[in-house]
This record gives sequence, structure tokens and C-alpha cells, in this order.
Amino acid sequence: MTTKSKSRALDGKACSSPFLSSPHHQRLITKDGRCALQSPSGSWCESLRRAWILALQDPWGLLVNLRWRWTLLAFCSSFLAHWLFFACLWYLLAHLNGDLDVQDHDAPPEGHVVCVKYITSFTAAFSFSLETQLTIGYGTMYPSGECPSGIALLAVQMLLGLMLEAFITGAFVAKIARPQKQAAAIQFSTRAVVGQHLGQTCLMIRATNVLQRPLVDVKVSAVLYAEREGQALHQTSLDFYLDDLGQQACPFFMFPLTFYHPLDHQSPLHPALCEGSSTHFELVVFLSAFQEGTGDSCKKRTSYLRQEIEFNCRFVPALGFDSQGRYTVSTQHFSTASSNEPMNKDCVGQTNSDDCNRMESGC
Repeated sequence: MTTKSKSRALDGKACSSPFLSSPHHQRLITKDGRCALQSPSGSWCESLRRAWILALQDPWGLLVNLRWRWTLLAFCSSFLAHWLFFACLWYLLAHLNGDLDVQDHDAPPEGHVVCVKYITSFTAAFSFSLETQLTIGYGTMYPSGECPSGIALLAVQMLLGLMLEAFITGAFVAKIARPQKQAAAIQFSTRAVVGQHLGQTCLMIRATNVLQRPLVDVKVSAVLYAEREGQALHQTSLDFYLDDLGQQACPFFMFPLTFYHPLDHQSPLHPALCEGSSTHFELVVFLSAFQEGTGDSCKKRTSYLRQEIEFNCRFVPALGFDSQGRYTVSTQHFSTASSNEPMNKDCVGQTNSDDCNRMESGC
């Protein structure tokens, strides 16, 4: 029997993972939820120019979405560029005012006003620019109140520096507090399974919250991207349920939960998974929840291809008891699927266990 015929048989005893999707098909969404859509092809110069145009149109979005290493580099580079730029202006002011030719700034020639004391080199100008921006406090170098151009340049540097600090600080806070980072504690099973649940054939996925901070009002939905005639990708929504809660949100999320989608004849996945259709598809799953206490939203997504779905299987229970009767979560069995056979009686208790209230003590 070929791999394709095995995948169609839901009553087989061994879990099968058919590799039916064409190798040229790439993911729309990676397993960790990032968009894998490629930009239009073109020359290297054209791609670079387009990237710069997009960056100038949305610098805030670019900075927030950068990786931390690039954000820190942008932070350091922006301040260094700001200090160097105004160091050049302070040095130019000293040159135009004739301060560089004054031998003793404490005793300047009669009628000469020194704009900034002791700016005699570019290094001194950079030091003065740094002191001005960081408000460290002036020592021997300080601006003169009798030089209007120096006071004007000082005001411009302070205003632009405050704007830069506000922008960078806001970007750091936004990166720390954005929902993508808060959802890092949510994990999906690496594979989905097709098996019996509540007396019907269902597609099941598992999600867990790896932190001790519980999440509330958890909802799971999905979009099926499949090939249709006349369309490269056709979108269809799918509903996922949790036990007997139906479409209601799960009020509490702190242990692994298994969400299921019935594969009846109304399901868009029925032709591909139950009838053996060779149509390429990608199932993108979305989970939304709220942080308890703060009310901040968390959103996480992942995707499953045909070869990441195991047939006639169920998830091994991951929640059980230890020797002292406390609930424990087995992370090593979180994504483990087993053959859909009767399980051993020598087991421990399990919540949300896909028609299995016991698990083998050795799992």
C-alpha cells in the first residue's frame, strides 16, 4: 500500500503522515507565526531602494518590528550621529566666531565675545555636544549669554535631542509591551492529529501556556488556504471547539488544552483529509487571549501543512499527578501522538484528554 493510500484510511492502527503536498509549495506562515510571503523579485538595487522608501514612510513601525540587536544598534547610532552632527555645528560656530584663534579664553581680546568657553578643537566640540545632550552639567566649557547664535544653537540641540529620546524610549516600551512578545509563552503542538473525539472524527491541535501567569478568555480559530479553480489560494474559516464549551471562550488557560474541529461533510477539510483529495492546503491557526490582571491582549498563530497531520491518532495526555497528588504537566509529551487504540488501565487522571481519562504511568 502506498503512502497516499495509507493516509486516506482513518481506520488504520498506525499513525501515518502523508507527504502529498508538492515540494514547490512553501509556507505562508512559519511554525512560529511569522509571515513567509516573499517580496516581488527584482534587482538588488531596486529591492534596496524599495526597502528605504518603506522605512522612510513608516520609521516607527520599522523600529518596533526590528530584532533587538538591530534596535540597539539603531539606538546607539542615532545618538552618536546626533552628537557628531552638533559637534560639527559647535566647531563651525567657534571657527566663524574666531574662538579657535583666541589663545586664552579667560582673557579674550577686547571687544571679542567667546560663544563657548574652551572649544579649541573638534574633540572639545564633541565633548560639549555630549554634555549638552545628556545635561551632565557644564564645567570649564559653557555657553556665553552674550552670544545669541550660541544660545540659538543650544536651544535647537536640546529640542531635537528631547524628540529623539522620546522616540527611542517609546519604541523600547512598545517592543517590550507588544502582544507578540506577551504571546511568547503560548506554544502549539508541532503536529495536528485526526482521530475520534466525542464519538466523531475530528482534527485536533494542542496549545499550552508555559508560564505560571494564567491567561483568560482564550479563543481559537483557523483559516484554510487551499487551491481552487481560478484562484491560487482560497480562504475559508474553520471553527475550533474545546470540550463542551462550544464556541464560548475558555475562561482559564494554564495547562495544555486540546481544540478540535469536526470533520463532517460540511467541513472544508473533509475532502482533503477524509476523501483523499490531493489539493494543496495550509491551515493557519490563530489563538487570542488576555493577560490576567492587566487585560493586555495576546495573539499567537501557527500553521499546519498536510504532512504535519497524523491520522488515526490522539494526543498523549500531558497533565497528570505526581506522587504527592499535585497536578503536573509533562512537556515532553505535549506534542506526542499515539495510535488510537484502547489505553492501559494503569494510568493517572487527565483533564481535557480527548476521550481518554487515563494515561499510562510510563508516559
